Amino acid sequence: MGSDSLYPNKKRLLSLTILAFVVGGTLGGVLWNIGGVYTVYLGGKQLPLQRFSSYQELKTFLNQSSYAGNGYWLDERGFPTQGLAISQFGAKDENGQDYPTTNIQVEGVDEADIVKTDGKYIYLASGNRFVIAQATPPGEAKVLYRLDMMQEIKGLYVNGDRLVLFLGSETSYWALAASPATSIRVYDVANRSSPALVRGLSVDGFYFDSRMIDSYVYVLVNKPAYLVNREVQLPIIRYGNRVVEVSAESIYYFNATDYQYTFTNVVAIDLNNAAGEPSHETFMLGSTATAYVSQTNIYITSRKGGDSTAIHKIGIDGGEISYAANGTVPGHVLNQFSIDESGGYFRVATTRGNVGSSVPSTSNVYVLNSGLRIVGRLEGLAPGESIYSARFMGQRCYLVTFRKVDPLFVISLKDPTEPKVLGKLKIPGYSDYLHPYDENHIIGIGKETVAAEEGDWSWYQGVKISLFDVSNVSAPKEVSKFEIGDRGTDSPVLRDHKAFLFSREKGLLVIPVLLAEVDPSMYPGEVSPTAYGQYVWQGAYVFAISENGLALRGRITHISNATALTEQGYGLDSPSMIERSLYIDDVLYTISDRMIKLNSLVDLREINRVELP
Repeated sequence: MGSDSLYPNKKRLLSLTILAFVVGGTLGGVLWNIGGVYTVYLGGKQLPLQRFSSYQELKTFLNQSSYAGNGYWLDERGFPTQGLAISQFGAKDENGQDYPTTNIQVEGVDEADIVKTDGKYIYLASGNRFVIAQATPPGEAKVLYRLDMMQEIKGLYVNGDRLVLFLGSETSYWALAASPATSIRVYDVANRSSPALVRGLSVDGFYFDSRMIDSYVYVLVNKPAYLVNREVQLPIIRYGNRVVEVSAESIYYFNATDYQYTFTNVVAIDLNNAAGEPSHETFMLGSTATAYVSQTNIYITSRKGGDSTAIHKIGIDGGEISYAANGTVPGHVLNQFSIDESGGYFRVATTRGNVGSSVPSTSNVYVLNSGLRIVGRLEGLAPGESIYSARFMGQRCYLVTFRKVDPLFVISLKDPTEPKVLGKLKIPGYSDYLHPYDENHIIGIGKETVAAEEGDWSWYQGVKISLFDVSNVSAPKEVSKFEIGDRGTDSPVLRDHKAFLFSREKGLLVIPVLLAEVDPSMYPGEVSPTAYGQYVWQGAYVFAISENGLALRGRITHISNATALTEQGYGLDSPSMIERSLYIDDVLYTISDRMIKLNSLVDLREINRVELP
């Protein structure tokens, strides 16, 4: 069938042998506690959280309690899989101008991104380059400041006159002994033309994720727990003139065998107290896969042996960081959209098994209480398929599973102890990302597909935007759809929700697109659904959207002529590829590595452009 079909699951597992850990006990069996006490680990039993009594105990534990086949779960790019119900919340500045914030998951919990705006300025990162640009008035837009870093910028936050940058080396688990560090820099940007560094901080390990709540930034940094020359490499945190090695006695852990261990460092920084000591705690967990953060808790998931997922709950309150609970659910989590906290309950959607295996895969929804014990479950959905997207909205969960057609499930969570399917819709194609239009309509971004003549699978086609009406929960329907291009067409939104711009108030939807089209003249007779198109355009598609449907208003590109195309080429990594879009009042800003282009939201005419250095 070929690697370009929809089979098997989209996510790949790459195994890397990192160090020579010694084989420990068997999962679900009896483990020897270093202190001399036997502990039984059974799937449903919560193990007590402990601290090591000494460095030697930590070292012995790593030697005795790790499986030999240590591996990390990686995504298609070779990075640790990370965590993705998301909403986009707008804001207004003191003059009443409206502008979008980053497309975030939880209201009041900001997520780091490569582009931010405060309604007056645009802050952007590209590779190791950081730029501040004046955005208003549109006719005076210009670059105010540029800074080149020695490391790649992973993301940034803006909070009033405070700017936070995360720096780190390109993630590579092939060279763990290099012991990379994540740098966190806080700047005073009251003078946008001359930011001043007010705090520097570094944490051993790879930047995993972060969130900002009010004035606090919470950072998750993962350092694999491995041995070099038979000694454990403990995490080190540096700030000001201090160098703090996290002691073994301060590391929390569970006495259970795992495939590998990771020191997950949780650091809290108060942006209102530049000179204050950052709060931090270190937990030795399994390989972290996904993070979800509410206003009071951080949830970290890790995939376990036996096709199950461990969940760790860490409470946060300002600078206070405290471990709260742990639990396990069957199956594996797709991304952060598969996770949600509401009304004191934790909800999660998982796929159990693998598509095409002897044991058919199924999709499931679990509801856990505050102690992360399962109190409600809905299992066995869509046998033979896997979850492609999920969205929790209040008392409902929306799931898209796929193998040959796209079932959209509407699931009630009104009774947490008894989740149930209210209705479902089966159509060709699938959605990689679901976004609420309102309480009765859902936007889906994914791919159109054509079912294969033989076999239980399909062929990808162009990018598809769907608008679903779920007001009749027993009979959801697709009220509008727009297909872009042919097989090979791509959009960053399929993998990154932060590239999606939506405003119900403005009736606006914008997505970046790399367009591929098939030339029918190259195919005598009917064009096969296996035919790939050639790249012919890249930029942003701008749509008008209402509850009645969506319509294309126009397109914006940053490739201005044939010469520029010859020099830069088409592709998601092209410097002319639009990565983000935002609006300030009635001006649409599209952003690539090359430029910021300003277009009128009234008629999409170009107003101005700012070439980036």
